[in-house]
Amino acid sequence: MGETTRLAVSLSKHPWQNLALEEYLSGTVQLEQALLLLWQNEQTVVIGRHQNPWRECLLERLEQEGGYLARRLSGGGAVYHDGGNLNFSFLMGRQVYDEARQTGVVLQALRSLGLEACASGRNDLLVQGRKVSGQAFLKGREASLHHGTLLVAGDLEKLGRYLTVDEAKLAAKGVSSVRERVANLADFLPDLTPQRMAEVLQAEFCQEYGACTAQTFLPETMLELQEPVEKHASDAWRLGKTPPFERVLRLRFAWGGVEIALSLRQGRVSEAKVYTDALTIDWPVRLEAILLGKPYSSAALAAAAREAGCEEIAVWLSSIEA
Repeated sequence: MGETTRLAVSLSKHPWQNLALEEYLSGTVQLEQALLLLWQNEQTVVIGRHQNPWRECLLERLEQEGGYLARRLSGGGAVYHDGGNLNFSFLMGRQVYDEARQTGVVLQALRSLGLEACASGRNDLLVQGRKVSGQAFLKGREASLHHGTLLVAGDLEKLGRYLTVDEAKLAAKGVSSVRERVANLADFLPDLTPQRMAEVLQAEFCQEYGACTAQTFLPETMLELQEPVEKHASDAWRLGKTPPFERVLRLRFAWGGVEIALSLRQGRVSEAKVYTDALTIDWPVRLEAILLGKPYSSAALAAAAREAGCEEIAVWLSSIEA
């Protein structure tokens, strides 16, 4: 692959700038190209595309203490970033995108450091049974995104201070708190730093995909990022529309939690919002549109879910007391 393999490093630690850079770079990747972007954020909670920020974190506390809320393009759950984390983004052309291969690069980087790392569940990477990385994915027409965060030496007390994880999700993992579930890589390798982790990950990426060309970016100086930065900073993108809802239905499935919030007028759905930490991102928007105007009954809601291609959700909705 040679000249089509690229390395990129962001010199910013601001989440809105870094997510804008990631979005911009994804548009520069060609069908046969492989690009690895490494970046860090300071004191940030990043939520998935369809998550409710007020249910995922203590937003007022986070912002009062100088932190940021950001929403990424991909699905999945909320994560905490600080200077002790290393974030990676595989931006891959359609012809080379392979989630197992890309995950293998991260695992091999960890194993080359002497860590017994493995993939687990839908998107976690574990060392000695503790989560050290979460990943999320976004398929595109020309290029696709596979990104995640590596907990190297993050402030896990702040992680527990800001994130509010669904108790049902923790119970499914067999733990009582998010702090109990995760670990820093430095817990196993005390001398490991994000900078050293970046060097090893870059080396494994180039070993897997061929000789790399490297480039650094300073997002705040890039005029082409002005519009995407404004989008990522906006309340409309980060917070979304959250009108008062008369009915809120919640359930956790093996693949993620679902919250369906409904406003009603004369017995029919006048507004619908679907929140989820599922990794796929297309069905919540489709379901929201189909629910509009439907009668508020278990049968009608279930039929809407089936029309949206959400059979498991349809089975659940058919059993509710509307």
